[in-house]
Amino acid sequence: MIVLFWVGVVWIAYVYAGYPLILWLLGLVRKVEPEIRTDHRPSVSVLIAAWNEERDIAWKLAETLGWDYSADRLEVLVASDGSEDRTDEIVRSMTDARLTFVRMEPRGGKSAALNRLAQLARGEILFFTDANSHIESGALRRIAPHFADPRVGCVTGEMHYRDEQEESAVSEGTRVYWGYEALIKQMESRIGSVLVCVGSVFAIRTALFEPLHPEVANDLELPLRIGRTGRWLRYEPTVRSVERPAQTGREEFSRQRRIVAQGALALWRLRAQLTPLRAWQFISRKVLRWLTAVPLVLLLVSTAALASRWPFGLLLVPQIAFWALALVGYILARAGLRPGRLFSLPFYVVLVALAGDMGVVDACAGRRFRVWETAAL
Repeated sequence: MIVLFWVGVVWIAYVYAGYPLILWLLGLVRKVEPEIRTDHRPSVSVLIAAWNEERDIAWKLAETLGWDYSADRLEVLVASDGSEDRTDEIVRSMTDARLTFVRMEPRGGKSAALNRLAQLARGEILFFTDANSHIESGALRRIAPHFADPRVGCVTGEMHYRDEQEESAVSEGTRVYWGYEALIKQMESRIGSVLVCVGSVFAIRTALFEPLHPEVANDLELPLRIGRTGRWLRYEPTVRSVERPAQTGREEFSRQRRIVAQGALALWRLRAQLTPLRAWQFISRKVLRWLTAVPLVLLLVSTAALASRWPFGLLLVPQIAFWALALVGYILARAGLRPGRLFSLPFYVVLVALAGDMGVVDACAGRRFRVWETAAL
């Protein structure tokens, strides 16, 4: 039992503290410093895959076409992936010459839609975003300068969540999670090796695009492929995508489960694309974190079995408190009540940990996620 206890301790300590510490140390000896020119203005193709986005597509296109960027250097391409609502009608009603619309039939999934748009794109840079994400006007003017350096292959921004009038247990936990993720991206960016991108706000050189696998998330697949080329992958924290956070545990659990299942599949399908550095990053930041429920349970079980010995009885107390707070957070969330950070954070940690384990099981069992659903507001 002592061995299980220390496995749990080392596992959790390494994932949440050891990996960031090693990244920080690597940044001292391997810091990359790309040439950033504020006057660099490459042509940009914005790619949007849409499915039943009648609620958001009009403002999204108006917002994107109105970005503070040279009009003759910007085009926007939209693929409606078998939409069954008014998405097609709304896009076709817009007359801007910079807008290209494609109807995909039958529905083939996000990756198939993006593959089609990439074939039509004429820009030097491909910018990926989602139909329901707000991106402020100056985003491209802050991303484009990174590409002045030919060693830079990809730049991603930051995810922010819209303030809700009533915070839910999930939304509070999500904000803390993304704050931690931002710190990790900053340290990865220092060594030119951001592992994954924010799917609603990232850009790559068009020349580096390769057809996407239909069952793997593009914000994971493209960075892995680009990393193999030796190009730098950078993070620009001032460029933000603002979205609505999940409001229910069920919604967030399903989202996290799908993300992990796609990530585990990507690890297997793209294993040949991983350099030693990227493989270490993937295992440290993704695989070991996906399976966080394992060390949490190992710690609880081993500490309980050793409770009669000092100091294990003492160490059992905070663990019981953690699981109790998570349970109360779950009960309050199910009741539609706002639990507060004391309960919401343990609840969110357990939710994500369990979703991660289920996602790995899904991938191993052959469950695939080719198409996506739009979350309701």
